[in-house]
Amino acid sequence: MTQAFRPVDLPGALLALLLSLFWGANSVAIKLALDDVPPIRLAWMRFLLGGLAILGWGALTGRLPTLRLRPGEWKALVVLALIFTAQIGLMNVGTGLTSAAHAAIILNCYVVHTVVLGHFLLPGDRLTPRRLAGVLTGYTGVVLLFVREAGAGSPTLAGDLIMFVSAFLLAERTVYLARAVQRLEPLPVLVWQAGIGVAAFLLISELTEAGVPTRWTLRLGVSIAYQALVVAGFNFVANLWLLKRYRPSTLATIFLTQPIFGVLAAALFTGDRLTADLLAACAAVAAGMGLTSRGERRGRSSPR
Repeated sequence: MTQAFRPVDLPGALLALLLSLFWGANSVAIKLALDDVPPIRLAWMRFLLGGLAILGWGALTGRLPTLRLRPGEWKALVVLALIFTAQIGLMNVGTGLTSAAHAAIILNCYVVHTVVLGHFLLPGDRLTPRRLAGVLTGYTGVVLLFVREAGAGSPTLAGDLIMFVSAFLLAERTVYLARAVQRLEPLPVLVWQAGIGVAAFLLISELTEAGVPTRWTLRLGVSIAYQALVVAGFNFVANLWLLKRYRPSTLATIFLTQPIFGVLAAALFTGDRLTADLLAACAAVAAGMGLTSRGERRGRSSPR
């Protein structure tokens, strides 16, 4: 039986807006934590706490039996987890090398990358004139940031480029999920990501960050809890709840506010200046996301 979605009411819209705020501010939380801990170490801390939170959710909802994999599923899960691990690692490193506002804008451009990759990798997912306009608009916003940093000779250009690669990997993971593992239960996908991520980041951190101390501050604790429990935990569960009840296309429109919330949070918590080119880049990425998401039949939960 086809799921009968209903229009988004006020409670649903407010919840979607809250999730968008939490996702948008995630780059700010990472940026604040990097003052106290190196990026790869931060990644395994987030994976560990987030994985435990997801396992707790699975236990409370009776989903733990779905962790048992069927033949042929393990390979897709390993590939998916490796892509996500690389994406999170680059995101943390890139955020440390650029501003929180730039990180929020460039990372949210993954929606635009997804449309480009989907055109070549997903049958029937065509790059229509409207979506092509969205791709060009979204990329214009990113180019604005790159040109500004390159012209100023700023060291944050390297961070912006790393964030661009991270966003592209996020898009690749979204497309891979749609192609190969869309019928998998969400719990094993998240648990495998967390398990492989913890193991990989622990090893890399020991090899590259052994001499860098961790400052155990309240700021670090709050940041890790935010990334693991709020973004990876609450947002995932709440987003599933929304997608089961409301029209995905309407939810996608509300989620366009993510880069806007990211820029505002960066100005509030990290002191990033709200310059004209920064706001123009933010608006271009949000507009590109809107144009590329128009006409999609199914909504995608945020894979972050």
